Amino acid sequence: MNLSASELVLNPDKSVYHLNLLPEELAETVITVGDPDRVPLVSQYFDSIEVKKNKREFHSHTGRIGQKRITVLSTGIGTDNIDIVLNELDALVNIDFDSRSVKTTKIVLDIIRIGTSGAIQPHIPIHSYLMSEYAIGLDSLLHFYDSQHVQHPEIQQAFLSHTNWLKDKSTPYVVECDRELAQKFASKQLLPGFTATNVGFYGPQGRVLRLPLQDKAINDKLASFNYQGMQITNLEMETAGIYGLAKLLGHRALSLNCILANRCNGEFSTNPEKATQGLIAYALERITDN
Repeated sequence: MNLSASELVLNPDKSVYHLNLLPEELAETVITVGDPDRVPLVSQYFDSIEVKKNKREFHSHTGRIGQKRITVLSTGIGTDNIDIVLNELDALVNIDFDSRSVKTTKIVLDIIRIGTSGAIQPHIPIHSYLMSEYAIGLDSLLHFYDSQHVQHPEIQQAFLSHTNWLKDKSTPYVVECDRELAQKFASKQLLPGFTATNVGFYGPQGRVLRLPLQDKAINDKLASFNYQGMQITNLEMETAGIYGLAKLLGHRALSLNCILANRCNGEFSTNPEKATQGLIAYALERITDN
């Protein structure tokens, strides 16, 4: 089946619509970051850079460290952007843009998120590094896809009961990281985590500036949730979407988090760039360690 112009949208040069990349410009190892300014903080470690592209918030550099080819790509904030990024990354490797048809042989991408996050457990220190083993999506993205087979309904049901989750909100979904990638990256430097992916930075994460919250105890409910010894550790805005779509599309994904805030203690990093730079160096070392 050929995909119509309205479904697979390409630019005049046949690059994919939002990411502005041609298939040959994407490496099979992809690092995602939220902030476009963080892309050069990653690519500064490359021995060479062959591609630099940008369109809107989607900036990408493709290059090499030794023989390892890597693309670093900014996603912007939120799972709405993750829907664009994951689908277009997959299209770049698994759809023939000339015939507009899905390829018979599929390529599996390794997608590693290097992001920042806030802890909701008091024992997680500022500037620590956390690997999201599971993520719970408090958004609605995965419900638009046939996705029940990649979710963990038993954890989801326990969460709904614990939090008395209101029916006028999207039903949370739980997805898991790729275990092979997790083994490759694991060390004593990484804390294991169960990450909550929120739909916003303020109200959805329990922050109050001028607007009152529907549920003032939301963060306490998240922090006190416990499923067979597994507690929610941190809040951010992309991981569950990355994990869910990666699994549905057949790719491997892992989310690494630099903890810049501890919401329990009211603390925020005084040097977030230095802390994040340390996680970038750690991730690149693991990626290039064959």
